[in-house]
Amino acid sequence: MDRGKRPGRSLAARNNKIYLDFKDIIREHALLFLPAKSLCKFRTVCRDWRLQISTPFFAHNQSLSCRSTSGIFLQTPGGSPSLVPIDANSCGVPDPFLRFLPEPVDIKSSSNGLLCCQGREGDKAYYICNPVTQQWKKLPKSDANHGPDPAIVLLFEPSLLNFVAEYKIICAFPSADFGEATEFDIYSSREDSWEIAGEICFGARRVMPKSGVHVNGVVYWMTTGSMIAFDLTKERSQLLQGYDTRILGAFGGKLCKVNVTGGSINLNILVNAHTNTMQMGSRSRMWSEKQAVVLDSKIVGDLARNYSVLHVDSEIMVVQDGERTYSYDFKSRATKVLSSRADSHSRCLPYVNSLVAL
Repeated sequence: MDRGKRPGRSLAARNNKIYLDFKDIIREHALLFLPAKSLCKFRTVCRDWRLQISTPFFAHNQSLSCRSTSGIFLQTPGGSPSLVPIDANSCGVPDPFLRFLPEPVDIKSSSNGLLCCQGREGDKAYYICNPVTQQWKKLPKSDANHGPDPAIVLLFEPSLLNFVAEYKIICAFPSADFGEATEFDIYSSREDSWEIAGEICFGARRVMPKSGVHVNGVVYWMTTGSMIAFDLTKERSQLLQGYDTRILGAFGGKLCKVNVTGGSINLNILVNAHTNTMQMGSRSRMWSEKQAVVLDSKIVGDLARNYSVLHVDSEIMVVQDGERTYSYDFKSRATKVLSSRADSHSRCLPYVNSLVAL
């Protein structure tokens, strides 16, 4: 036997190199896609991972890569918010009650890891915050009267070029000068100011405050018997008539609505927003039925149900039945119990567990 060779030591060296390479691959290519709670755990793996996760550059890239809905914030009128994770092992925040803010708040909107909240005291100021990092900002007061329950939509799309989050807030509010008309107040983080758009949507009745959703540069709100669409780029609005549903969402880059009849849940996609301007007799339809959602009877039971959909996007649907809240995964078609003590009056907002910096 050749005593100059030591196969045991050589094999150990190769295994060690494979381990190092694998660790580097995970660090460089996998960590970015993980939610913030998992990343906080992985800081203890080694010094390199801790330093990597702690850098502003990593936080920026994570906000670009981790875009999946990882939990929902629930809040009853006058109550404290609570976070219900889709996966409790990977999603969480240090203070889900948002007590790091200077006053009790109501969550009005959410977008890609940021929350837009409104204070309950004094001038009822708006706050933007990241509940993971507990960074927050108080917004300047608007000149417009948004009303007691403002129809707010927060729009934040992570950008490769912007290390500091740039976002907009759009509020649809009743016009003080015209009856049955809606105006639009827009806050820009870049300008740090509010500006009332020159557009007025006539014929729009009361806007439902909790109904707003953003899809590809257009913000939609439900009203009584109709729907308002406001294009942010063009600052133009459109009133869509003959509309009845309780929930709007974004599915596959398009606006969707959900109709619920007892235990039947149907998802429909907006395919033509201009049917109300087409010629009589046209066969073009505004909505196309995407699919019927069937929850697993082994999870929800076999009794007659009376579902209420709280949220829908391309990945999940959140459904309430009595005190129980379920999630339905569109990819796996799996049904999961999220909470067994939900209030029927809770407001539901999707949440992404992101490290985005304000």
